[in-house]
Amino acid sequence: MIGVVGEALIDLVVAESDPSRPVAHPGGSPMNVAVTLGRLETPVAFLGRLSGDAFGDLLRGHLESSGVDLRWSVDASEPTSLAVVSVAPGGGADYSFHVHRTADWQWSAAELAAAPGFDAVHAGSLGLALEPGGPVVETWLEGLGGSTTISLDPNVRPELLGDRDRYLARWERWLSFADLVKISDEDLEWIRPGCDAAELARGWIDRGRRLVVVTRGGDGSRVFGRGYEFTVAAHRAVIVDTVGAGDSFSGGLLHWLDRADRLRPDRLAGLRESEAREAVEFASAVAAATCSRAGANPPRRTELSV
Repeated sequence: MIGVVGEALIDLVVAESDPSRPVAHPGGSPMNVAVTLGRLETPVAFLGRLSGDAFGDLLRGHLESSGVDLRWSVDASEPTSLAVVSVAPGGGADYSFHVHRTADWQWSAAELAAAPGFDAVHAGSLGLALEPGGPVVETWLEGLGGSTTISLDPNVRPELLGDRDRYLARWERWLSFADLVKISDEDLEWIRPGCDAAELARGWIDRGRRLVVVTRGGDGSRVFGRGYEFTVAAHRAVIVDTVGAGDSFSGGLLHWLDRADRLRPDRLAGLRESEAREAVEFASAVAAATCSRAGANPPRRTELSV
């Protein structure tokens, strides 16, 4: 089973074409990854702090209807976090967040201690970055090292991160225990302005990462592993919006690795170039399907032709 830890929030989507009619969609990067995995029929558990308010009930229903196990989620007394998503006519999305004292960021060590052993755990985004709960999640993940594959996507939200140097120091710690890194070119540029993406990714591989994927939107993905690197083109799609596309990519990638028995640390270490290519091509197809519909609404396995 794959575990996904992090935030589950509400995306309040406001389209420029009709700003008077915002629509509430379940969202949050880690939750989107869990939903993608569930809809692809991969055994997955979501470890989140879900509010008892109306939005929290909406999130629970969304996760459960997508086949996600909630046994290790927490019933939280704090309110649900809110992201206001402004969607431009071309499909691009900008976010503003309302997260003060909300449920997602209040983790305690005791709340994570009951979680079982997983083949892999995916983490990142705000659930790993924001205090006070983020450092608790970080310590828990570090303790899983060696027995569980750690998948990391920073999904950077600069407006919420506070001190940049502090965040970057924590990012280096996360890298030290991550096995699989998926990162967008925009996040990479924020983390290392002006860097050579290939050189940086090769360095991460040299330092022990098993697989690094740099996503570039419509320009496809660059993939780096032990002894290989290559580019995968983006799948064609009629773009409605890009909300949740990167999360669906992560879910698709983890699904393929799990299905091929290449997910656990000992199996991921032997991932061949041909397998990595097939995995990323599948992940790209899942992301393209998500872009073809409104909001973070990943496809079910039966909706894919690959």
